[in-house]
Amino acid sequence: MEKKSVAVPILCHGHSRPVVDLFYSPVTPDGFFLVSASKDSYPMLRNGETGDWIGTFEGHKGAVWSVCLDANAIRAASGSADFSAKVWDALTGDVLHSFEHKHIVRACAFSEDTHLLLTGGVEKVLRLYDLNRPDALPREVDKSPGSVRTVSWMHSDQTILSSCTDMGGVRLWDVRSGEIVKTLETESSVTSAEVSQDGRYIMTADGSTVKIWDANHFGLVRRYNMPCTVESASLEPIYGNKFIAGGEDMWVRVFDFQSGDEIACNKGHHGPVHCVRFSPKGESYASGSEDGTIRIWHRPFDP
Repeated sequence: MEKKSVAVPILCHGHSRPVVDLFYSPVTPDGFFLVSASKDSYPMLRNGETGDWIGTFEGHKGAVWSVCLDANAIRAASGSADFSAKVWDALTGDVLHSFEHKHIVRACAFSEDTHLLLTGGVEKVLRLYDLNRPDALPREVDKSPGSVRTVSWMHSDQTILSSCTDMGGVRLWDVRSGEIVKTLETESSVTSAEVSQDGRYIMTADGSTVKIWDANHFGLVRRYNMPCTVESASLEPIYGNKFIAGGEDMWVRVFDFQSGDEIACNKGHHGPVHCVRFSPKGESYASGSEDGTIRIWHRPFDP
């Protein structure tokens, strides 16, 4: 039997509660960065390559469920159980804007052009905040059928992708009309939805399956049955020939895109894995866990 590769991770401490979301910036002139969300209410920014701590964003008064960076890694945003979404100066750590909501904010995402912040949560409303006019009321798109779990932008900011905590499926919203134009049907609630770096695919995790969808025609391209319930999955961004998944069995697994075969199984977390993300160059990937740690794994496999 062929021996599977084993990676030795960079272990990143700092959070005192579970790590529930991770987000890598694109590559910038200063390198690339990793921001993390935790139930301890303190998002953290790190060097994406080394995992070295850069700073902590202080200001939330409840668990932080979602984090993101804009395309230039100049601003960070976070969604929290304190009923707010905040936009931060990623260089100084200062709060630039605080957008109050009526319930828990579970998801946030900067538009590709960095002018808008999209939020969603328990209110079942998707909101678009104009960061050039932060005092203006946000635009609200058509009511979500359920409590929002994930949000993403697609098609050069013309389409919004969202999933719900209390029902299956991924919904695609036309930004101009504010209406749902397509639903990608899944058996279980989608806990992770990622648009590939080249814009060709949507990768979703629901229950014990990972699915790859065509991002333009919306057909199901691949379906993989996982060995356990998975909470998060991420596609290798350069070659697109591998993906990672993590979930309740505490392991971070690497799979072949074409065959679905497991290539590597990385052990080390001491609690369920809530989030996994490939770095923008595909040379490493990060995982965040119930155990409060982030691990950055450098790929032990050939491209």
